Amino acid sequence: MKKRIAFCVSDHTGVTVEAVAKSVLAQFPALEFSLIALPFIDSPEKAQAAAAQIAATPSALVFSTLSDPALRSILRDSHASLFDVFDLVAPAVETALGLPAIPSGGHTHGMNNDYESRMDAVNFALNLDDGLNPERLDQADLILVGVSRVGKTPTALYLALQYGLRAANYPLTPDDLAQDSLPGVLLAHLPRLRALTLAPDRLAAIRQVRYPDSRYASLAQCRDELVAAERLFARHALPVLDTTRMSVEEIAAHLRHP
Repeated sequence: MKKRIAFCVSDHTGVTVEAVAKSVLAQFPALEFSLIALPFIDSPEKAQAAAAQIAATPSALVFSTLSDPALRSILRDSHASLFDVFDLVAPAVETALGLPAIPSGGHTHGMNNDYESRMDAVNFALNLDDGLNPERLDQADLILVGVSRVGKTPTALYLALQYGLRAANYPLTPDDLAQDSLPGVLLAHLPRLRALTLAPDRLAAIRQVRYPDSRYASLAQCRDELVAAERLFARHALPVLDTTRMSVEEIAAHLRHP
């Protein structure tokens, strides 16, 4: 199957337009797409270079969040199939609000008011990763618990970077799983605990990459650990999220809005 090329053009990081493009293109499973990100297109020279690159790509699709009308006009010169988020959405919002939109680039993911708090949250997640510094758990917004390799660390970091949430994570070891209760250090924070689990075969596959052919990665070991962990989760009535078929972004969104 021949891949279609889709460009994601932004005057800043491109996170928003890439998310839009991926969501839209996922609705066409019969086709295969390759995304090319063109971030920080914030001058006429850069816009002209982007337009030339796009024009040289046959049958290209272009998703754009350029906020400057002059730069959007340059991009249209590529004569590709252009899907401009501002052109498509802003007029409808203007009608609803009765106000004209005022272009201002780079504000969605720039150095905005919550930047410092998000960086602080990232540092917090790193300092309380994998059970470190448990004496600081009372400072956490959320505490992720689960067996090794269920996705606690990347989820905690994503919650911090994307939402500014202070997320700690605490791994349940085989010794913890042999007990009748969660570790004492967690019991004082039950309202903030969120449990992660996943299918045994998926966990075994993840562990196999890290420690091939080990007991740690065996399906039997994974199954036993997950059963024991879920018994503890039920004992303490913890909210449990099955991450088997979820991306980190989806896990974080579910945790943020349970």
